[in-house]
Amino acid sequence: MAKTLVTGGAGFIGSHLAELLLQQGHQVAVLDNLSTGRLDNLAHLKVSAGLSFRQVEISNIEAILPHFNEVEWVFHLAALADIVPSIQRPLEYHRANVDGTVAVVEAARLAGVERFVYAASSSCYGIPDVFPTPEAAEVRPQYPYALTKALGEQIVLHWGQVYKLPAVSLRLFNVYGPRSRTGGTYGAVFGVFLAQKLNGKPFTVVSDGTQTRDFTYVTDVAKAFLAAAESDVSGDVFNVGSGGTYSVNRLVELLGGPFVYIPKRPGEPDRTFADTSKIQKRLGWKPTVSFEEGVSRLLHSIEDWRSAPVWTPESIAGATKEWFEFLAR
Repeated sequence: MAKTLVTGGAGFIGSHLAELLLQQGHQVAVLDNLSTGRLDNLAHLKVSAGLSFRQVEISNIEAILPHFNEVEWVFHLAALADIVPSIQRPLEYHRANVDGTVAVVEAARLAGVERFVYAASSSCYGIPDVFPTPEAAEVRPQYPYALTKALGEQIVLHWGQVYKLPAVSLRLFNVYGPRSRTGGTYGAVFGVFLAQKLNGKPFTVVSDGTQTRDFTYVTDVAKAFLAAAESDVSGDVFNVGSGGTYSVNRLVELLGGPFVYIPKRPGEPDRTFADTSKIQKRLGWKPTVSFEEGVSRLLHSIEDWRSAPVWTPESIAGATKEWFEFLAR
């Protein structure tokens, strides 16, 4: 049993990772400032004696350092996400995703942790030239969120190189599943669509819906973090994807309901598709939840999106105005 620490552990992916670690018998300390995470995501785990929670700003190293005492594994998932707000508030994203990562990785170094796993983003690839996209593809972020996550990865790997911190970075592709965020400025497609379905509104399909995404179920992603921590691999980067790529039209078909088209957005690829051969070979990880099964699971828990904002073509146009202004040049 390891003593583990999960930053952002009250968030979507972090709460699933905390749950998996507890199931495996590990102790879990969660650090989260609750800016996007929710205590409700951990409520079903309260009975576990192995779970602790501290509300703290991860960029404050003096505040977080005491919580790293005797920690063996650190999973760094705390970050600000989404494209639109990163364009509107780039300095805030830099503080959270870059300065925050520096503080966490330095605290881990000072505490002498045995494993450090970073949640990177496939948005670092920008608009790739190769599909499936390998880890060797060029890093060319299109907007501030992607840039700050890529800089965070460089920081983690640099600490590994200079200070011999055993670190691994996982580039996550289009993660979906229960407890995904429902707020924010025009969020991810699943939250948008599920709220629209609950309220009898048409799905707002970007472009013609033929664009595809490597939708990866959250419990599979949590298992990838565990596999990275249990391995002896260090100083490397791995894609985490589903092994397939699925169109938005297919998602609409599985969810069932009317739809309308809205304009294509600049800076977004027509396709995301991870080459996962490296992580399968080096870490022995592969996804197990099919796209169809994952969507079915979400439909069974659709009431979780009852309080989510209901987006319309008009409100989306207003929310993404700056997106088009800055990137469609």
